[in-house]
Amino acid sequence: MTVRAREWDVTESLEVRRPPAAVYTALADSRRMAEWSPEVWRVWSRGDRFVGFNRRALWVWFTVCRVVVADPGREYAFDVTSFGLPVARWGYRLTPTPRGTQVTEYWVDHRRHGWRRHLAELLGLLFTGTPAVRRAARNRAGMRQTLRRLAATCEAAD
Repeated sequence: MTVRAREWDVTESLEVRRPPAAVYTALADSRRMAEWSPEVWRVWSRGDRFVGFNRRALWVWFTVCRVVVADPGREYAFDVTSFGLPVARWGYRLTPTPRGTQVTEYWVDHRRHGWRRHLAELLGLLFTGTPAVRRAARNRAGMRQTLRRLAATCEAAD
């Protein structure tokens, strides 16, 4: 029997045929995440904080997010918590290319230490139905879909 090692971070990249400033403008409007993400169905935003309402099959959950990097044309990132427990950082790095922008989406799991880790892991399983060892693979697939949808939206804006 093969035991999978837990992955604590994931990155996926895709080139978008739009300049970094245009891609950043789309990403920095957190309410638009529902257009691209396969899990987010609504976002309530207020300043540098927002609540993401998510669903997958029968599971429905929300997360509280705080923007931690807002560097126009370069990077946009936010930390995710649930009931005050650290969950993850999600972000987007933008690199200019001759044809547009290389968009690298990244996820870093923050459920690593102490008693809060175990509670956050349990909530993650209950809310999403995804065991910790399968979380990175699920996020990777979702990131690919998100990036394809983001690219399609940005490129259609031409």
